[in-house]
Amino acid sequence: MVKYRMTKIISFSGKGGVGKSTLLVLMLKYLIQKSKDLNILVIDADPDANIADLIGQEIHFKETIGGKMAEFKQKIQKRLIPLDISKDQIVESEVFKTLIEMEKFDVLEMGRGEGEGCYCSINNYLKHIIDVLAKNYDYVLIDSPAGLEFFARKTGQDVTDLIIVSDPSKMGIHTMKRILEVSKEVNLKFGNIWILGNRFPENSIRDILENEVNSIKEEHVKLLGFIDNSEDIAKMNIVGKNLLDLKDDSKPYLAAKELFSAII
Repeated sequence: MVKYRMTKIISFSGKGGVGKSTLLVLMLKYLIQKSKDLNILVIDADPDANIADLIGQEIHFKETIGGKMAEFKQKIQKRLIPLDISKDQIVESEVFKTLIEMEKFDVLEMGRGEGEGCYCSINNYLKHIIDVLAKNYDYVLIDSPAGLEFFARKTGQDVTDLIIVSDPSKMGIHTMKRILEVSKEVNLKFGNIWILGNRFPENSIRDILENEVNSIKEEHVKLLGFIDNSEDIAKMNIVGKNLLDLKDDSKPYLAAKELFSAII
């Protein structure tokens, strides 16, 4: 009997600058420590890619999906595409070559779009790739682009758990609300939607976000919790250290572990 892998696809979303990439890496660290047998894929779907920097890696444009699409476009223009192979097959083969295998997880970086044109084609390939690749992994962690296009184009249609991150700002909370609205408008279905307050001080400001989440009154939308601002993480970011090396007993990591255990 064939045993199919049940994949959990977790996407981090929210306004730009709220710490989505950092929180994704903290979840990655948690999963790695949780079990050495887990197969994990990290997809950096943000054109302003940050994941590689946070884990101490350098990924060049030609190693991204955007880079492969640019090469493919040039091959078409030069008529270098074999006539006996479909374009979809070639694209899929080229895109899979961008999969970077690390020691304990794999990384796929979306990269920027093709010149000044639309980003739609890369989004379409990403949707297909998530479908195909996810079957081989226990967990897929996606760093979504800031804003709403990712959801408006239904790129997040296979996500099982959506984590919307907000910082203590009106803009962060506004983006949270708009993501929920747009997801409903385009009929995206998530198993759970988690709201996570990042860099929130331990005071009454937390009540504001909590009240906003409670006012939504939808059973699958839940407040995951809060994480304080971290000087340790800020120092590691600014000097370019691998965030996976953050001390296991650091306050932000301990807080993240406790919160993420509700999802994992």
